[in-house]
Amino acid sequence: MNRIDTLKVKIFADGADLAGMLNMASKTFVKGLTTNPTLMCKAGIKNYKSFAIEILSEITSKPISFEVFSDHFEEMERQALEIASWGENVYVKIPIMNTKREYSLPLIEKLSGQKVKLNVTALMTVDQVRSVVEIIDKSTLSYISVFAGRVADTGRDPVPLMRAAVELLKKNPNAELIWASPRELWNIFQADQIGCDIITVSNDVLGKINLIDKNLEDFSLETVKMFYDDACRAGYVI
Repeated sequence: MNRIDTLKVKIFADGADLAGMLNMASKTFVKGLTTNPTLMCKAGIKNYKSFAIEILSEITSKPISFEVFSDHFEEMERQALEIASWGENVYVKIPIMNTKREYSLPLIEKLSGQKVKLNVTALMTVDQVRSVVEIIDKSTLSYISVFAGRVADTGRDPVPLMRAAVELLKKNPNAELIWASPRELWNIFQADQIGCDIITVSNDVLGKINLIDKNLEDFSLETVKMFYDDACRAGYVI
């Protein structure tokens, strides 16, 4: 935990399980929370607003991001203004484009100009980051979420992209860069090393925090014991 406490990058918990989110919010090393419609659907959430209001009644001092889910920009705007009204600690997630590949930049510019705190999400290219940085209001707090984990899923190294994004965001002191969708605990330290502001981390990855700096000889022995115990439990014979 000492290495976590010395990191400059802020850890945001990513999830949609009420108990899990409240548990993560209680951790001092967790500085904020995010969720999205996919996580909420998987968690069995039926009423979007009721779930959000319940969460916000418990989590009042840490930033939390909720996402619009319309595919039409006028309705996106209405949803964004509604979500923003739910609390001072709320950031509204706006996807970089809709399902028709129409970019949401005009809406992002309009909402940030109205002082709506945004979390622009699902970015995966330097050009996308640059386009958002150029139009987002510099006096309004905002997050720009680059899905480094999904980039890595394509066989590409996301670190050069994230380094470039760090440089681009220097033009806007009120915009913070999020390393989104990490796949392993090591990504937290990568994000910290390149100067990323925030990393969103799922509960399953956060559950590995107790492994930080674990003795590797001990870890090796535990792994061997796991294989042996499972083989015995299964009653395997050759």
